[in-house]
Amino acid sequence: MELFQLSRARMAELLFALRGEGEKNPKAVLQEAWKSGHLTNIYGKKLEIFIETDMPAVFEKIMRQTPPVPGFSVNEIVSLGNQIEYTNLSSTAVQNWVKREMRELVGTPQAGKKYTIDQAAILFIVEDLKSALDFGSIRKILTLLFNNPEDRTDDVIDPIIFYAGYAGIFEKVHPQKLAEGTAQFQVEQEIRRESASIVEGYTDLTRPQKEIVSNVLTTAALTVLSAYYKTLTRKYVSATLFLNGE
Repeated sequence: MELFQLSRARMAELLFALRGEGEKNPKAVLQEAWKSGHLTNIYGKKLEIFIETDMPAVFEKIMRQTPPVPGFSVNEIVSLGNQIEYTNLSSTAVQNWVKREMRELVGTPQAGKKYTIDQAAILFIVEDLKSALDFGSIRKILTLLFNNPEDRTDDVIDPIIFYAGYAGIFEKVHPQKLAEGTAQFQVEQEIRRESASIVEGYTDLTRPQKEIVSNVLTTAALTVLSAYYKTLTRKYVSATLFLNGE
């Protein structure tokens, strides 16, 4: 059964759509994501391939909803997050984050008993950052960007816009898209250039705020890159053990 996973850039697009923003609704975003991943398949095979695709229940629910979608439960956020490539969330971990480690950052459920789309985005950001940072460091850098969880208007930058920002950087510096032989230093410089370029588009930010956002964008993009290599490492370890009967 083929898994249906999204890039972070595509997930950002979906989160915007769930908030009722952008040109596409959530169903259209998911349809486009699936099609773009199967462009190399010959005509006439699309239906067969779609039937063989493992469609997550959370995607099926999303496609039936009319945006703006108020929010998701922790289990739904975990299910949605695990459809992002190189991501491995658990309900227990996220429950701990919202009750303890990230309580002040994420806040209480803002959509009745559910968490808003913005809160879900922050949890996805935390998941990415924790591959390289401890929770204390994550809290410190993210509270530079996101303030009162009950009032998003005082944030330095919208959580989904920030998520989309470093998702776009990762798309550009993804190892599979870089020229062969690109040095690590060049990758770092490219990430920094992209971060600086992105924040110049945030015209409502002051120069110090742009510097902060640029630095955190760079940090987030590097942690996603780290997660990519960790996932790749686990794949090779699993394959080696399997082939040797372990």
